[in-house]
Amino acid sequence: MPILFTETLIPLPREEVFPFFADPANLRALTPPQLHLRILEPGKVSMEEGARINYRIRLLGIPQRWQSRIAVWEPPERFADEQTKGPYRSWWHTHTFEETAEGQTRMSDHVAYELPFPPWGRVGGPFVRWQLRGIFRYRTRRLGEVLPLGERGGVVAGPVEFRTA
Repeated sequence: MPILFTETLIPLPREEVFPFFADPANLRALTPPQLHLRILEPGKVSMEEGARINYRIRLLGIPQRWQSRIAVWEPPERFADEQTKGPYRSWWHTHTFEETAEGQTRMSDHVAYELPFPPWGRVGGPFVRWQLRGIFRYRTRRLGEVLPLGERGGVVAGPVEFRTA
């Protein structure tokens, strides 16, 4: 099973960073426009373990529905969402937030996923890695634009790595 791993250093305290990522409404600002992300929930989602969020995205121009369930909710340290309906055979995304000694936030993402239609789905593996790498790099660039960083400077991202479980 492939696992995406990346870390981002954000020059804000965890108490400011965690609520931003815990609000599904902010996901659209961090998602590349070509995915046409739309949250289908009417109103604000109450984030807690078991909460479900419905989205619509476009992959390769094809509209897809995606439903996530918040499987782990431990503010302000971490949360995890699991795809319950969507384009992947499985998707588990853990977001971890660690406050550094300098008062910054080290955010880590682990995404364990499986492609659909095994074993034929593996053919798309390189394309999916390329696409996911682009999505997470885009998110890092956008963080420097949408978070209130002021004079603190931008965010620093590590590489987007892929490992095998």
